[in-house]
Amino acid sequence: MTIDAMTLTLFLPLFGAMAAFVLPRAATGIGLVTVLATCGAVWLLALEVLKAGAVITPLGGWEAPLGIALRADGLSLAMLAMTSGVGLLVSLGALNALRDLRQRQYFWPLWLLLLTGMNGVYLGTDIFNLYVMIEVIALAAVGLTVLSGTKEALRAGLEYMYASILGALLFLMGVGFVYLHLGRLDFAGLLEAEPSGALSAALALMLVGLLLKTALFPLHFWLPAAHANATAPASALLSGLVVKAALYIFLRLTTYMPLPDEILVTLIGALGAGAVLWGGVQALRAERLKLLVAWSTVVQIGLIFIAFARAGQVGLTESWKAAALLILAHGVAKAAMFLAAGRIKDELGHDIIRDLDKSNIRPTLAQFTFALAAISIIGLPPSLGFIGKWTLMEGAMAAGYWHWVVVTMIGTLLSVAYFSRVFAGFLRFDRVRAPVGEHQGWALADVAPLTLAIASISLGLMAAPILSFLELGYALGVMP
Repeated sequence: MTIDAMTLTLFLPLFGAMAAFVLPRAATGIGLVTVLATCGAVWLLALEVLKAGAVITPLGGWEAPLGIALRADGLSLAMLAMTSGVGLLVSLGALNALRDLRQRQYFWPLWLLLLTGMNGVYLGTDIFNLYVMIEVIALAAVGLTVLSGTKEALRAGLEYMYASILGALLFLMGVGFVYLHLGRLDFAGLLEAEPSGALSAALALMLVGLLLKTALFPLHFWLPAAHANATAPASALLSGLVVKAALYIFLRLTTYMPLPDEILVTLIGALGAGAVLWGGVQALRAERLKLLVAWSTVVQIGLIFIAFARAGQVGLTESWKAAALLILAHGVAKAAMFLAAGRIKDELGHDIIRDLDKSNIRPTLAQFTFALAAISIIGLPPSLGFIGKWTLMEGAMAAGYWHWVVVTMIGTLLSVAYFSRVFAGFLRFDRVRAPVGEHQGWALADVAPLTLAIASISLGLMAAPILSFLELGYALGVMP
C-alpha cells in the first residue's frame, strides 16, 4: 500500500488512538503529536487537490467496486481542514479543561478514534464504508459524552447510544437494499443506476437514519442533554464536528441518489423550519449556558437543512454550497462557543444564566470569545455565518421561495433574543460591586477558543475563495 497524504490522513489518527490507549501515561503527548501530524497530512492533500482537482487512492491497489477507494475533492478537503483545524485547537483547550487524570487518559484515544471515523467519512467513496465510519464515530462520541462521569452525562450518553444504534440500523438496511438491487455500493454505481422504487426506498431508509444522527427536529431528543452534560472539549467536538459527518453524507447521497419528488425536498425544509422555531424557543427557556448552546445547535442544524431545500429540487445543484458554508461556519463557531462556555463555568463554578452577573469574578476574555462566536451563529456580518445565511436567502428569493426567507429571519431574531439573555449577564455590573483586582479570567486556556472565534469572523472575508475551493474536483453532481 502506497503511503501518501490521503492514506496518512486516515491511518495516522487510528494508530495514534491505539498508541494512546496502550500507553495512557503518554496519551496527552501522543494525542497532540498525532493531531498535529494529521493537520500536516491534510495540508499536503490540499496541495494535491489544488493541483489536480480530485485525488483518488485505491487502497491496496484494488479499484472499486471490488476494492476500497479514497477520494478527495474540494468539499471533502474543506471538511477535513475544518475537522483537523478545529480538532487541533480543541486539543489545546483540553490541556487545561481536563484536569482529572482518568478523563485525560480516556479523552485522547476516544478523540483520535473519532478523528479516524470523520476522516474516513470525508474520504469514503462507497456507502458501506460510510456506514462503518459513522459507527466508529458513534462509538467514540458516546464515550466522550459520558467522560465526565456524572449521572446526567451517563443518562444522556445512553439516549445518544440508543439513537445512534437505531439510526445506524436504518442506514444499514438501506445499504442492503442498494446492494440487492445493484450488486455494488460505490458512488459511481449509484450515479449509473436507473431510478427505481427499490432505490427510492433504500434512500428513504438511509436518510431517516442520517436525520436521526444529525438530530433534525423532531428526532433531536438526544442532542441537547448529550452536548450540555459532556465536558467542554467533548461538547466542542460533538457539536462542532460530529454532527457534520452525517450532514456531509446527506449531501453526498442526495447527489448520487437524487430525491425522487419535490415534496420530499419541501418536507426536509419543513423539518428544518421546525428545528429553527422549536430549538429557538427552547434556547430562550434554557437555564444553563451550555444547554442554551446545545439548543442553538438544534437551530443551526435546521438552518442547514433549510439551505439545502432553499430553491426546491431544481435548485439542489447550487443549494449544497449554501449548506456547506453553514456547516463550516457552525463547526468553527460552535466549537469556540462550547470551549468559552466551559471556561466561564470553570471560573464562576456554575453556568446558570440568571446568576452570571452575580459573581465578583468576571472571566472577561471567555465572555468576549463567546460573544464573537455568537456573531457568526446569529449570522451578522462579516462572519462566515452571515455569508452562509445570505447565500441561503439569495437563492430562496431568486427561486421565489419566500417562506424560507421568513423562517430564516425569524430564526435570526430568536437567536438574537436568546443570546441577549447571556450578554445581559456579561455586561451587568450593578448587582455586584467588587474590586477590580477580583475580575479574573485572562489565561492561556482562553487562546484556543479565542482563535476559533476570530476564525469564525475572518473566514467570512474569504468566502469567495472558499466557494471556489468547494467546487474543485466536481465536488457534487458531476463525477463520483
